[in-house]
Amino acid sequence: MTTKTILQPDTQIGLVQIRVSNLERSLTFYQNVVGLSVLRQTGREVEMTADGQNVLLILREIENARVIRPNSVAGLYHFAILVPDRPSLGLVVRNLISSGIEVGQGDHLVSEALYIQDPDNNGIEIYRDRPKSEWKYNAEGHVMMSTDPVDVDGLLAASEGLSWNGLPAGTVIGHVHFHVGNLNKAKAFYVDLLGFELTANYGSAAMFISAGGYHHHIGLNVWAGQGAPAAPADTVGIDYFTLILTNEEERNAVVERVRQAGYAVTEVNGDPTFQDPWNIGIRLVLER
Repeated sequence: MTTKTILQPDTQIGLVQIRVSNLERSLTFYQNVVGLSVLRQTGREVEMTADGQNVLLILREIENARVIRPNSVAGLYHFAILVPDRPSLGLVVRNLISSGIEVGQGDHLVSEALYIQDPDNNGIEIYRDRPKSEWKYNAEGHVMMSTDPVDVDGLLAASEGLSWNGLPAGTVIGHVHFHVGNLNKAKAFYVDLLGFELTANYGSAAMFISAGGYHHHIGLNVWAGQGAPAAPADTVGIDYFTLILTNEEERNAVVERVRQAGYAVTEVNGDPTFQDPWNIGIRLVLER
C-alpha cells in the first residue's frame, strides 16, 4: 500500500500575479482602497507590498485586455489578503466605507472576511483568522465553516481611535480560491499530485484544501459550471501564485511528481513553474 505524499506543514501561499487592463487605474485602487504600496515597477508590471519588503501582489497590464462575465470561466475567484489581527480588519472596514466601494462580507467561523472586486472584477478577500483553538471540526475531522453576518460594529469598535496607514506589516496572502471545471480533476491535481490535504468538502460544488491543518490555502469550486473552460490568455485574471516550500528536497519531489504526471515544468528565475489543468500558474519558491 502506497503512503500518500503530503506537503510539509509550513507550506504557505507567497504572492499572486494578476492581469489588469489599465495599470494606472489599478494602482490607484490597490493603493487607496486595498492599502498596498508600490515596491518597484518594471515596465507594465508593478510589485506591491504591505511591509516595504515582501511582495504580495504583482499587477501586469496586458494590451487590449478583455473583461469577461464573472463566474463564466475557470480561473481566479478571489485571492485573499490575511491581516494579522482584528483591529487591523476594523481599519480595513473603515477605509472601505470611506472609499464608497461595494463590500461583501462573511463570518466563516474560522475567520471574518470582507469581499471586494478591483476595477477589472478580479475578486479580493481581506480577512482575519480566529485563533486555531476556536476552530471546530465535524465528525469527519473537517474544519467547520459557514457564512454568517460579520459583526461590523465589533470590528469598528476594535479599531476605535486607530489610524489607517494602509495594510500593516504582518499582512500576507492567506489563500487563493479558484473556479475549476471539475472538482475530481482538481482534487487529483492539487491533493493527489501536489500533496495538499482536504479540509472541508461542500458536496459536489466546492472543496477546501491546505497544508499543515490550516482551514484552507486553496479553495476550489465549480460555480462557473461543470466543464468551465480555462480563462483565455487575453482576459484579466490570474497569471500565477507562488507556493513557499521549506526545502529543496521537497521542491524537487513535487517537481518530479508533476513531470511524471505529464505536466510541463519550466524555470523562471530558478524557480520551477507549471500550470494546473485550467492554466493557472504555480511557481515553487523556497522560504527566504
